[in-house]
Amino acid sequence: MLKGHYLKKLTAKMHLKSVEVGKNVEGSSPPSVFIGSYGYPHVFAGPMLAPEHGDTALLDTPEMWIPRNKTTEDIVNFRLSLIRGKQVVKINDLQNKLVGKMQEISLSGSSIESEAEFKNVPRGFALNEEHAPYGPSAMLEKFEIGNPKWEKSLEKVYYDTDLKSADAVTGLYENGAQFSQLQKAFSTGTMGIGKNRKLVPTRWSITACDSILANHLLEQVRHNEIIDNYRVHEFYSLNNYYAVVLLPTAWQYEWIEAFVHVLGSEEVVFADSETNRGKKGYSSVGGCYYSCKMGVLEGLARSGEQAGALVLREAHNGYVPLGVFNVRENVRNAMQQKPSEFFSLRDALGHVTPNFRLPLSRFVNAGSLLGDILKGRQTTLGQP
Repeated sequence: MLKGHYLKKLTAKMHLKSVEVGKNVEGSSPPSVFIGSYGYPHVFAGPMLAPEHGDTALLDTPEMWIPRNKTTEDIVNFRLSLIRGKQVVKINDLQNKLVGKMQEISLSGSSIESEAEFKNVPRGFALNEEHAPYGPSAMLEKFEIGNPKWEKSLEKVYYDTDLKSADAVTGLYENGAQFSQLQKAFSTGTMGIGKNRKLVPTRWSITACDSILANHLLEQVRHNEIIDNYRVHEFYSLNNYYAVVLLPTAWQYEWIEAFVHVLGSEEVVFADSETNRGKKGYSSVGGCYYSCKMGVLEGLARSGEQAGALVLREAHNGYVPLGVFNVRENVRNAMQQKPSEFFSLRDALGHVTPNFRLPLSRFVNAGSLLGDILKGRQTTLGQP
């Protein structure tokens, strides 16, 4: 079974209750925007707001959720209170009035008072493995915002029309911008060479920013000394267990994820990997591949080391697709934990095996890199 098919089955069986509102809504945007990919290059784009006033930043800042011990139920509940407004917009129509307001929202450093009038009463909800859930949506008739105060670093990038978008993303990251901030600004066409700027669907912009940052971090990590033992960083949250196994090799990477009894009695495993030379084409497991890669490389860059990485993830009953932030932030947290150290890969795997509900052989058989190392087929230890 392909991962995409499995996740569609999973989300189709989840029936959630989102906030009930009328055709007119006053409240606060966290700040938050959403741009769909359907119909590209004409897309459904617009703001998201909550029917409450004041500071709603928590609703669209995934970096806050794990440190504040938010549960899956907490996250689902407050995400479903976000109402999505939308209009059909061409991706390069940055002079559109709604797009201008979306840009102001994405450049804001705090929540923005908002007022929306919808053509119909907003209905439904959205669950997706790539982006965080949101609540009811409807076409916008009218949308107004208060006076946003732009984040200075985002404002500087906005006015620099000679700065490439990749350089803008890495520069903002190095200056301490949160991933969710720079991703929203990237999505609304507020960075990059002036004539090339355009709206980028939210799902695509998340993966683009993860990829840009991962590549940036990898260039740093390649110059670091290779670790001299095997290390395991672990983390458990939101009904997921993560084991990041670092290898004493040059950079190479495999992501193996299992979903165990989430729908019922199913046990499915998906994997993808890359050698030191990198990866061609888009990953078969989707955006989580790049979110995880970014999280691991961030940790290695911070410690000034280089290693290969085997990342094993197991999702259990109660798991809900919350977006690839789930992977990024869990892996980031794992990399901040003190690692257990071992002299061999088998010892490292022996340490994590009791924490998985599936036998380790299921992970070995699903992947390629892990199996090659265990069987002694890898003679270059990941060297180019």
